[in-house]
Amino acid sequence: MAGQAEMDLKAAADELTALSPFTAVFHAQQAAEKAMKRFLSWHDVPFRKAPDLAEIGHQCAGVDRSLESLLMRAAALTQYAWKFRYPGEPEEPLRQEAEFSIALAREVFDAIVSLLPQEPGLT
Repeated sequence: MAGQAEMDLKAAADELTALSPFTAVFHAQQAAEKAMKRFLSWHDVPFRKAPDLAEIGHQCAGVDRSLESLLMRAAALTQYAWKFRYPGEPEEPLRQEAEFSIALAREVFDAIVSLLPQEPGLT
């Protein structure tokens, strides 16, 4: 389960260490999105190939209501799929914003991992 979502969490933390909140928030969004989509895949729930975490979170909560509150909070990460990625953006996110985003993505990841069977070799 960990795979790509966990790699994005690591990349987010690495980017923040490298003083790049800009890339860190993107990887935080990606980690949350991939974890949620892995949850849906495990439960054979089809989903659109779109980064809308509110929509994906709603689908996940339909499978397990215990995720609803967390995933509704995580919907705010959706903006980082595109914000700050393209030329012309006025500024990059503050370090605190990046730290919060990474922590929220980690919370999503951990909650979902706890609900899925562990795959050999993954944590």
